[in-house]
Amino acid sequence: MNWEKLEEADWLFRKMARKFIKERDKILVEGINLPALLILHKIIREGPQPLGELAEQLDFTSGAVTAVCDNLEKKGLARRNRGTDRRMVFLDITEKGRELFLRNQNIGSCCISLLFDGFTEEMLDQQIFGYRKIIANIKNFSRTILELAEENAQRQIPIENHKEGKYLSY
Repeated sequence: MNWEKLEEADWLFRKMARKFIKERDKILVEGINLPALLILHKIIREGPQPLGELAEQLDFTSGAVTAVCDNLEKKGLARRNRGTDRRMVFLDITEKGRELFLRNQNIGSCCISLLFDGFTEEMLDQQIFGYRKIIANIKNFSRTILELAEENAQRQIPIENHKEGKYLSY
């Protein structure tokens, strides 16, 4: 495989992810961010949600979900309820939260349309295939890299063996 193409794909993937997060985080809709709108949408579609499952299903950290839920609760848009198992905490939407979401439900489709503007069906199929492949490759990413770093820490490499060249920057 062409190493330069791999480096470019890696760089573009990381740039895309960073730019998306940066742009997404600039958006506040009536005082809440887009992840909060995602959470409200999920509750409207599926009913009250356990906080841990929200984090898992939306790929957020538990801390991020807690912060978003705190903000939703503070604004009167959602409320936490304990399940029959006292350790389980569910988030439910309030009437005020439902009204806010319904007023702004077109934002999700606008986000998707903006991101994929100009893509043909074939290009979307290729993107979907590529995203699925990357997601599958990420499965053991951290474990594999940490194991490699451990192996590397055990090696002694003389300084004279160092050669100048391109290096990945993280």
